[in-house]
Amino acid sequence: MPPTGLEPARMNRKKGDKGFESRLHQQHKLPEKICCVANLNRIKLNSKQCRIYRVRINDLEAAFIYNDPTLEVCHNESKQFWFPCVDSYSELCTWKLEFTVDAAMVAVSNGDLVETVYTHDMRKKTFHYMLTIPTAASNIALAIGPFEILVDPYMHEVTHFCLPQLLPLLKHTTSYLHEVFEFYEEILTCRYPYSCFKTVFIDEAYVEVAAYASMSIFSTNLLHSAMIIDETPLTRRCLAQSLAQQFFGCFISRMSWSDEWVLKGISGYIYGLWMKKTFGVNEYRHWIKEELDKIVAYELKTGGVLLHPIFGGGKEKDNPASHLYFSIKHPHTLSWEYYTMFQCKAHLVMRLIENRISMEFMLQVFNKLLSLASTASSQKFQSHMWSQMLVSTFGFLKSISNVSGKDIQPLIKQDQSGVVKFYGSFAFNRKRNVLELEIKQDYTSPGTQKYVGPLKVTVQELDGSFNHTLQIEENSLKHDIPCHSKSRRNKKKKIPLMNGEEVDMDLSAMDADSPLLWIRIDPDMSVLRKVEFEQADFMWQYQLRYERDVVAQQESILALEKFPTPASRLALTDILEQEQCFYRVRMSACFCLAKIANSMVSTWTGPPAMKSLFTRMFCCKTCPNIVKTNNFMSFQSYFLQKTMPVAMALLRDVHNLCPKEVLTFILDLIKYNDNRKNKFSDNYYRAEMIDALANSVTPAVSVNNEVRTLDNLNPDVRLILEEITRFLNMEKLLPSYRHTITVSCLRAIRVLQKNGHVPSDPTLFKSYAEYGHFVDIRIAALEAVVDYTKVDRSYEELQWLLNMIQNDPVPYVRHKILHMLTKNPPFTKNMESPLCNEALVDQLWKLMNSGTSHDWRLRCGAVDLYFTLFGLSRPSCLPLPELGLVLNLKEKKAVLNPTIIPEAITGNQETAINPSGHAQLVGFQNPFSSSQDEEEIDMDTVHDSQAFISHHLNMLERPSTPGLSKYRAASSRALMPQHSPGGDVTPVTKPQWGMELARKGTGEIIVIFFLLKNKSVNFIKCLYFALNITFVSEYYNMKMPASVQIIKSEPLYFHKIHKSTTYFSSLLAPESFKIASVMNP
Repeated sequence: MPPTGLEPARMNRKKGDKGFESRLHQQHKLPEKICCVANLNRIKLNSKQCRIYRVRINDLEAAFIYNDPTLEVCHNESKQFWFPCVDSYSELCTWKLEFTVDAAMVAVSNGDLVETVYTHDMRKKTFHYMLTIPTAASNIALAIGPFEILVDPYMHEVTHFCLPQLLPLLKHTTSYLHEVFEFYEEILTCRYPYSCFKTVFIDEAYVEVAAYASMSIFSTNLLHSAMIIDETPLTRRCLAQSLAQQFFGCFISRMSWSDEWVLKGISGYIYGLWMKKTFGVNEYRHWIKEELDKIVAYELKTGGVLLHPIFGGGKEKDNPASHLYFSIKHPHTLSWEYYTMFQCKAHLVMRLIENRISMEFMLQVFNKLLSLASTASSQKFQSHMWSQMLVSTFGFLKSISNVSGKDIQPLIKQDQSGVVKFYGSFAFNRKRNVLELEIKQDYTSPGTQKYVGPLKVTVQELDGSFNHTLQIEENSLKHDIPCHSKSRRNKKKKIPLMNGEEVDMDLSAMDADSPLLWIRIDPDMSVLRKVEFEQADFMWQYQLRYERDVVAQQESILALEKFPTPASRLALTDILEQEQCFYRVRMSACFCLAKIANSMVSTWTGPPAMKSLFTRMFCCKTCPNIVKTNNFMSFQSYFLQKTMPVAMALLRDVHNLCPKEVLTFILDLIKYNDNRKNKFSDNYYRAEMIDALANSVTPAVSVNNEVRTLDNLNPDVRLILEEITRFLNMEKLLPSYRHTITVSCLRAIRVLQKNGHVPSDPTLFKSYAEYGHFVDIRIAALEAVVDYTKVDRSYEELQWLLNMIQNDPVPYVRHKILHMLTKNPPFTKNMESPLCNEALVDQLWKLMNSGTSHDWRLRCGAVDLYFTLFGLSRPSCLPLPELGLVLNLKEKKAVLNPTIIPEAITGNQETAINPSGHAQLVGFQNPFSSSQDEEEIDMDTVHDSQAFISHHLNMLERPSTPGLSKYRAASSRALMPQHSPGGDVTPVTKPQWGMELARKGTGEIIVIFFLLKNKSVNFIKCLYFALNITFVSEYYNMKMPASVQIIKSEPLYFHKIHKSTTYFSSLLAPESFKIASVMNP
């Protein structure tokens, strides 16, 4: 049986076996619960007051699901689905774990392995684990598989597990782990909290890294040999992340979901310190800039990411993140992308706190938290002390205040509403020798906020670099900054830089009247911001050449794209030739140079950009078109060597075609590639060469709409296609690491299809996307199918993708399909498309509400896709409701939908509002007016309400609404919307609520879609008939009144309503929801 990671524990127990116990259960003798049922496929049991040993159905043992809806639903895979527990991060206990598995299997779990006991027939064995440190159930994990075991040679308390025949890869991959331990223990001045640590590498993992108490589960795909360059830093980063979460996340848990940001922030912060020490300051600052750019882009697109509700002001306290289409009050309703950005922002905010109080105080706070938790964990018989092992936002802020004496809550509040957008420009006043700097803010756009506080500005002058701290108080503010240098006429001079280095600069390009070389705003990234600064091109060029900060160099490269001049070309070329320059900056310079060359195509002189440089660096001197034998000992040269051809392929001539010289050069690189004497693999290098071929493809020119075949292919395209085919065939015989070459080939084929060179056909990609192929191949193929679905508007392929989302055996693949459809949707809410139809709405609705109930990530991914396709309004493809009312809960009134009530009957409207403030139709009787007829339903607990929801949602089936009209009596047709020939609804006068609709021959029922609140619930009186007219809305952001009256009339004949109204009624606005009516025949 292959390992499946975190799956429900299915334990085959012999008679008399004591079952799955914990120390918590040993203290109290709980009654055994025996459940005898027949002919059931699924059972839900509440095990709060009992211990379940087994469930048998018709003499067959069955897996059971433990369900206790009164407890917190944890964010990750809820443990209540595979063993009875108090499933909350704040409930700690010690653990005794027993797992019985086949003799060929190994069960890996938390804590120390006490013993392994075989059964008498030696066919099974039981693993006994003991975890003596109080731990939440959410941090308990289990991995079962035919693992090979490796004890770490440097730290014997660390054990590694992998699948068969992967032991050599495991040895190399984990050989660095002991250094990560040493680093964390040194900076935290605290020992690793557990007595052991286990790393388990499994196939088809839910996520690449999952940290649990004293163990971490990784994807097998992270394993690599010493020959692989590109994967090494990525895997080491994953190992370091998981180990940081052992301290903050597993050993120290959170008090509630609102405190999640503290743990994610601290673990991300100390992981960043490890990165700085291991990969250097340049890599660390590049990572910070990358993370900052990601959170800025996300917040500008969707709005602010809120870390804790107390940091929001005003209305946001009641409804945090009201700009979002999902609730952030609960982890299981979060969009996956939002949660990723949440973690990103958390560690950036921790870094801002460090800037305010210093790293020394920051580490003292962490040490204090760990020391208190360590002391509490040793109190085995005083469990009330275990609260010290839980961190809360208030406790964390108090610790910072006690250690540093500073209140940083205003700093955190400032970063909640969104990011800051700065626009900067300057002028030099020669007479006063003053820099007149103007900084504007944009705080009206979505996702932005006004910043008030200090802002650092660095000015590089002829006499050195000078820092200035400005106080930002207004939207547009001018600052006068005195200059320390005088303008000089000499063309060359030694200029002192910020790091103390003095360099020779050619000053002939600069303004003779100004001593300013370049200006930077917020160089330390001490504000979550986006900066757009205007300065002359020569200043950006100086900054690129001589500024030693990689962030400044990357900002210069981005700015120089707007200045396609020979001087910019020369500056970028100089950077490419500088071996001392950070390799990521040189890689970015390649793509910038390609863009500048394309902008200067009419005036460009000499060989294509980068060709002569590449020839000089990597090709034979005697034969420039033949590349040298591969030697990747210099990693910086390696990354540059595989990036430059990819950038060169983006070059275009005056006809917007890739120059023939460039294509020939790339084909020669592939032809003469020789890796025989290289100690490293060249699979990533060859994959980049295929990417270069794909980049060289330009749109096909069709003559008389001729159909493209292999016979009439463009000669250059034929060469490209032949190379791709050869690579694909070679991959069958000699597969590369992680099949990187196949992935690049599939992407290149899709590029050929999109550009019209080969027929657009998804068959190849669908075959590669089937289960059984390596996951990277499947993702690349699915990406192509998603793109084909959008470009060709193929409903068949869209249905194929949705079917995979529901049925694929790998959860990660299902998640990625939803993510790709959201990022590259076949249509959007503002677009007319043949793919938008009622069946698709229904399919996605079912996917959100029932098809993905077991996996919060999939469910929220389906919600993301629904929102991308249809937005917050009723999908345009759905038929108009037969009758509709909108109830405004703020103003306590409702009106009939003016788009569907004909003007002929609007004159007979009257208003009648009942004393309770809720609207009622005249002529209708309240079924609850008599207390003896009223049936009270006890819904005071979440348990009962959840059972009610589950029962009725299971009964619910989607009816077809359009067929209703043929059953409607003639007397009721006047109530139907009148459609114009073009399909538009004739606008009518806005009707009042109290319209008399009940008359002889016409009966109606008003069905209200409602939301059940968590925990204490004032149940809204509902009308339940035997004809399945009960609709429940479980989703997001909908406020409900304490009670709503439901109005009915006789006779009781019904037609069911489209369920999508249920969901999107809650998405319209927090203060309103829809009421729909049902007509009788």
